[in-house]
Amino acid sequence: MTVVDLEIVKRFPYAAGREFKNIGSFEQVDAEVTLSVDPDAECNLAIVDLKYAPRNPRGQVVFKADFSIVKPVDPSRGTNRLMVELPNRGRRRVVDTFNMSGKDADSSADPGDGFLFERGFTVASIGWQWDVYRDEILMGLEAPFADLANCDNPGKSVVEIRPNQLSSTWLLNDRIHKPVRAADINEQEASLFVSEYEDGPKKIIPRTEWNFAKETPDGVVSSDEYVYMQSGFQPGLCYQVVYTSKDAPVTGAGFIALRDITSCLKYEPELLMTGLAKFESIIGYGTSQTGRMLRQFIHLGLNVDEKKRPVFDGLLPHVAGARMGAFNHRYAQPSNHSYPSFGHLPPFTDIDVDDPISNASRGLLARLEQLNAVPKVIYTNTSAEYWRGDCSLMHTDAHGTQDVPLGKNSRMYHFAGTQHGAGGLPQSHEGAAENAKGRYAYNVLDYTPLLRSALVALESWIESHVNPPPSKHPTLEDGTAVPRGKVLSKFSRLPNQVTPDPDKLWVIRNTDLGDGVDEGFGDYPPVEGDAYTCLVSDVDDDGNEVSGIRLPDLNHPVATHAGWNVRHPDTGSTDQIIPMQGFTRWFPVNSQQQSRNNDSRVAINDRYADRDEYEKLVRQDAELLVSDGYVLQQDLELVVHNALDRYDESLSRSKESL
Repeated sequence: MTVVDLEIVKRFPYAAGREFKNIGSFEQVDAEVTLSVDPDAECNLAIVDLKYAPRNPRGQVVFKADFSIVKPVDPSRGTNRLMVELPNRGRRRVVDTFNMSGKDADSSADPGDGFLFERGFTVASIGWQWDVYRDEILMGLEAPFADLANCDNPGKSVVEIRPNQLSSTWLLNDRIHKPVRAADINEQEASLFVSEYEDGPKKIIPRTEWNFAKETPDGVVSSDEYVYMQSGFQPGLCYQVVYTSKDAPVTGAGFIALRDITSCLKYEPELLMTGLAKFESIIGYGTSQTGRMLRQFIHLGLNVDEKKRPVFDGLLPHVAGARMGAFNHRYAQPSNHSYPSFGHLPPFTDIDVDDPISNASRGLLARLEQLNAVPKVIYTNTSAEYWRGDCSLMHTDAHGTQDVPLGKNSRMYHFAGTQHGAGGLPQSHEGAAENAKGRYAYNVLDYTPLLRSALVALESWIESHVNPPPSKHPTLEDGTAVPRGKVLSKFSRLPNQVTPDPDKLWVIRNTDLGDGVDEGFGDYPPVEGDAYTCLVSDVDDDGNEVSGIRLPDLNHPVATHAGWNVRHPDTGSTDQIIPMQGFTRWFPVNSQQQSRNNDSRVAINDRYADRDEYEKLVRQDAELLVSDGYVLQQDLELVVHNALDRYDESLSRSKESL
């Protein structure tokens, strides 16, 4: 058993002892788990640099992971269901998301409407990310560090810099994480590159114009944790600094923590702590960054423990798209994901498919199929993952000429017209990642009811062998999967609409990282070749997507809802999109406003007689979603209420120029 110790840090009644239907009250236990693993065990051979980590006298590699669990006080009243969450950048999200608490990540999530707990779920969160600054709120991993002294070629590290404001100093990692320190601040072979957009040609910046340092109130001081350029890193440009790193964390130890703590919960829960149920179904959940990590977990064949037992019964990777990430290579920074590196490599599809661009063919599920350990998987994505340039690769070939089926135990649901994170009212320009700002106020569609239904479908698939509803996403067969340029041309119907330059949109290319790929290190910048074809959902005359699961807001719209947004002039590069954010642009309320704004979209008052008629229409839509299995009966009124809120909001804008 690799889990050798659990030290409880805190134990307390969850939600002040609130009782949840027939389950009763819950308690939360926060702890630190110690793992001791054999680096030579077959199931650990895929973990990069684990063989170089320090070993104890027994030849084991020892490390620690944060752990938190919210469980019924009386385990006999639970449902023996376990949800295992991978915290996103250290932040617990699963309870706040599914229970719709509307609360920022905290050390103890607000119970919201109690959705997960009323279904009897125990919820566990496992720290996995080495570069998180661990504290009461943020969960992470005390990873082992590899000793590369005897490596012939340890390789170099690369840090991406994508500023939204002028800045002279940048941390050598994502701005909220531990830096990947420079081995020699005077390294002359270190390089800094810049491009006008992500896929644009790179220009090298002379070494004399930048150094490893930071600006302080007392002046510029040397630092192995920062890079400094007096002229400043310009907003909207893309920079990459390539250098020799001092540290080599075994990033993939996070996979082991996920696998082995979950395995212990499944097979030997009493060894972890007393008072745990014997779990009969275990679902893994990850969102965005951690959804991509679950995809890589699958690809590496890690859903079997040291005793070759299957670990997860089901997985729900949310808004992950087709990529993986920086989770298992040398000098990996798990939160940096857009720069072309290991996370941009195939496979993208579940099944084996010839890829003439990379000359690869093996599918995401290949290793687990050999091990007979493929879990049930439901992939959920939004429009933003398609516009990011990769999501269609989950279900089309490399050149976008034919549809590719998912695995037999997989489903994929596209939440039409939504952005990366669920939207809501009031509408805002604020809240984008890394101080980015969109030209248009953000998308207000809340897809949470669709996500909750996907979870219940996965649950029933595992426990009762009830097949979930069919996959819904753009396809070539029905003509709904089309190039991005074709869709952008249709947005001219919106007044004063600015669209991104199609030639500067993000794209996945064949990425040659050099001869060290098999050892888990790359050459930077990589040699990039042919581009994979990116397709998105086609849109109707209102600019709303025609494929996927359409909320009533798309069947009977009061606005155009998109999964992309262009950069605000304040942040530079206005011909490019910002990460993850979409927009909602309201229809004109009446013909006068339509004429004043030169808006070709039909006015709301010409579409619907009144609010009562609108409610009748959206209720019919919601009832159909329930009957088809894409919305839960218990959420029908929520879907109707949300649509009516957006109807009311649209009418409140009758005097605005939209």
